[in-house]
Amino acid sequence: MCPACAAEYHDPGSRRFQAQPIACPACGPVVWFARSGDVAGLQSPRASWWVGSAAIEAARDALRAGEIVAVKGVGGFHLACDATSAAAVDAIRRRNRRLRKPFAVMVADVAAACTIAVVDEQERRLLEGRERPIVLLRRRATPADPLAEAVAPGADFLGVMLPSSPMHHLLGSGLPPLVMTSGNLADEPIAIENDEAGARLARLADGFLVHDRDIRVACDDSLVRCVTGLPLPIRRSRGHTPLPIRLPVDGPPVLAVGGELKAAICVLRGHEAIVGQHVGDLGNLETLEALGRMANHLLSLLDVAPAAIVADLHPGYLSTSWARDFAAARRLPLLQVQHHEAHVGSLFAEHGLDLDAAAGAIGVCFDGTGFGRDGTIQGGEVFVVRHGELSRAAHLLPFPLPGGDAAIRHPWRTALAVLRAAGIAWDAAIPCVAAAAPVELGVLERQCASGFRCHDTTSVGRLFDAVASILGVRHEIDFEAEAALDLEALASKAATAKFQPGRVLTGDRGTLTLDWRPIVTGLVGDVTAGRPREAMAAGFHRAIVRLVVDTCRLLRDRGATGPVGLTGGVFQNAVLVARLIDALHAAGFEVLTHHAVPPNDGGLALGQAVLGRRAFTAAD
Repeated sequence: MCPACAAEYHDPGSRRFQAQPIACPACGPVVWFARSGDVAGLQSPRASWWVGSAAIEAARDALRAGEIVAVKGVGGFHLACDATSAAAVDAIRRRNRRLRKPFAVMVADVAAACTIAVVDEQERRLLEGRERPIVLLRRRATPADPLAEAVAPGADFLGVMLPSSPMHHLLGSGLPPLVMTSGNLADEPIAIENDEAGARLARLADGFLVHDRDIRVACDDSLVRCVTGLPLPIRRSRGHTPLPIRLPVDGPPVLAVGGELKAAICVLRGHEAIVGQHVGDLGNLETLEALGRMANHLLSLLDVAPAAIVADLHPGYLSTSWARDFAAARRLPLLQVQHHEAHVGSLFAEHGLDLDAAAGAIGVCFDGTGFGRDGTIQGGEVFVVRHGELSRAAHLLPFPLPGGDAAIRHPWRTALAVLRAAGIAWDAAIPCVAAAAPVELGVLERQCASGFRCHDTTSVGRLFDAVASILGVRHEIDFEAEAALDLEALASKAATAKFQPGRVLTGDRGTLTLDWRPIVTGLVGDVTAGRPREAMAAGFHRAIVRLVVDTCRLLRDRGATGPVGLTGGVFQNAVLVARLIDALHAAGFEVLTHHAVPPNDGGLALGQAVLGRRAFTAAD
């Protein structure tokens, strides 16, 4: 700091006391722009590069020319380009290997956002809030839509953000909407250091707009959408972490490491839960190392020495392996919490519900996949709080998942297995059957008949994928939940929603089973009858709503008279959540949804930490 800034920083009487200076003409920050072919030693500016206001104008010129610029922000680098240029958007997709996943768009202000999307009052408050998240907004369907189609191919919603730093404000002022996507290759952590960005992003960007303020910790943009007028977090990161969540009970400090996808950690300190920022999917060594750095940073920042470490029950998760090594090195106990129980624990924790005081509460967890206590692949679970514990009271009727991950990437495979499980012939008039080559049909038929690499699952997420393929909506996916997102978009457009309801069956031990087979049978009849896909998609959503409400009613008859909580990645679906809230309210239930942490695996660590600490103190 220069003498003037240092004096204010150390003066308790100054409003800038202990406030990091960010806009001083004498001591900075300094910003510069360099072309990608000349980025060696990007850590400090050279005389040949553009510096100061000239740097920002050079970056603006590059964007106007259809080039891609790597922009250093508050929590890491973005890759930016003109969102109205088809050539620029195609180039950024090709370079960072994101074929169809929607890009976020930055606009100068709310007025600019209203030209490309519909913005209600709550969404306006989110856009303009100090957190500056990406807000999912309904795309404005007009012939004059200026955005390139490849920004969000076929999507009804756009991720829109306002500038989150002064440099972003200066960069975007007067320009068309800009794509702002994370500065990294697919599945890699976001770049945060100048030299690192120069090395990793040189083949992705045409130029670099950087500054001399070090980023100590990577922090991606937060992402949120509104459902029934309330915020629903999709990704909790910049602006929201490390803000604490107040817990109803005290206890020893605990570190929980989350799951495999949308990884985030959580530290419990007394009555506080501090959930770290989004790390990403743990698909490689780089993201695993980023998880370790985040854990060590948060523990140091909070001055916490954990008494126990908590991880997912899945033996193959990289996060679980990391937690095991971390615990062993410090001679700490490692506790493992079942995936869907952690989701429910997360929801109850953010609503201040301790299990001892929540007898009769119902937790509905609809998810992609999670490792069950019995070793099965689960994802359509209903729990009831009994005697301070989560008891599995109901689940989706299992169906086979042929090939595991292959079925996730190719929903037509799951769809064919679902048809077979429902006793429906593979008729070529059904889109998922027509999507498969004859040789593929033969192989899959033999695989399903023999059971080779066919794992039964109760996953509602995979059922959504299967229905998307049965209706001819999506047979292959490029990113997680792509098929389900398409199905939701279709459902939101339907004026009618005729459907055939499912059934709730009672097993030998009293556990309820949500039978989806009548729903799928009805959909196949609708497909062959040529009903509009929008109406069928809406009918499927209505059928799932009915199945959940019927299940909750039966559980209430058995004594579960508490609130109903909705958690898990499937409940990012705004159409499903809104209709289910209305139906549960009409049936006399109080409903809990997520507002502090995401319903997806980004909120998993909170539930792990709370349930893990509970088990740790009980054992103590």
